[in-house]
Amino acid sequence: MSTTSSLETPGAPAAARAPEPIKAVPIRHYGQWATAVVVIAVVGGLAWSVGTNDAIQWNVVGDYMFRPEIFHGIGITLALTAFSMVAGVIGGILLAVMRLSGNPVLRTVSAGYLWIFRGTPVLVQIVIWFNLGLVFPTIGIGSFSASTNDLISPFGAALLALALNEAAYMAEIVRGGILSVDPGQTEAAHALGYSGPKTMRLIVLPQAMRVIVPPTGNEVITMLKTTALVYAIGAQDLFTEAYNFGSKNFTLFEMYLVASFWYLVMTTVLTTLQSRLEKKYAKGSHAVTTRTGGITRLFFLRNAEGGLR
Repeated sequence: MSTTSSLETPGAPAAARAPEPIKAVPIRHYGQWATAVVVIAVVGGLAWSVGTNDAIQWNVVGDYMFRPEIFHGIGITLALTAFSMVAGVIGGILLAVMRLSGNPVLRTVSAGYLWIFRGTPVLVQIVIWFNLGLVFPTIGIGSFSASTNDLISPFGAALLALALNEAAYMAEIVRGGILSVDPGQTEAAHALGYSGPKTMRLIVLPQAMRVIVPPTGNEVITMLKTTALVYAIGAQDLFTEAYNFGSKNFTLFEMYLVASFWYLVMTTVLTTLQSRLEKKYAKGSHAVTTRTGGITRLFFLRNAEGGLR
């Protein structure tokens, strides 16, 4: 009020008419401080109890952490993840296009596929493929046939189950991406004389990638962890190798710690790549926002202009 009065006073000096500086009250985050103390205490106590537990043979964890068999299991895990995702993405695109097709037969086949593979557990699918020889001893046409057990190894059964299951989930992700594209884009392409497949390949799918890529990166991380289920058929992945060592030497818990460490390393790398990929495809969209880390928000106070100090 005093500032307004000085502005209305005729003949007052310029310095007297200047507005008074704003006395901004910083936001206090007492609740965040209290929560942080509790969380740090709980996590620290848990880590201390695990680290000082005499029942855990930490020397065994160190000895088996870099064994060649463990690295072989990591290689099998990464191979299963990569091949399953490639096959799953290709199958998912085909299923999504079939689901959106005007052909009722294709739509029904796609819907039935999704119903079966999303409706049954992955572990059950893995076991079924591994035991396919029980109902189909041979696979082939006429005289060209071979034993099913010879054709479908544990790795092959795991790959079939994971890829076919992933295709069902990728189909829904791709369908969502295609539906996010403005239908006017398709109508414009048809007006220019583009065929349906050409419109999908050159117009729709490139625009849908911005929506498809982020959840696909999440599916890769999920697939990496899902590969642990193939230990049920002895596919020699990371978890299988760790389980075999642990069951022989009665050090199961220690070997679970070894497997967990390497899963964390791999998922951390994939998460970093996913984050960068999301930022790349989110350029130019409203999804890109400037975010401040939680630690920064906790230890610094926000001033009146919204900045941190």
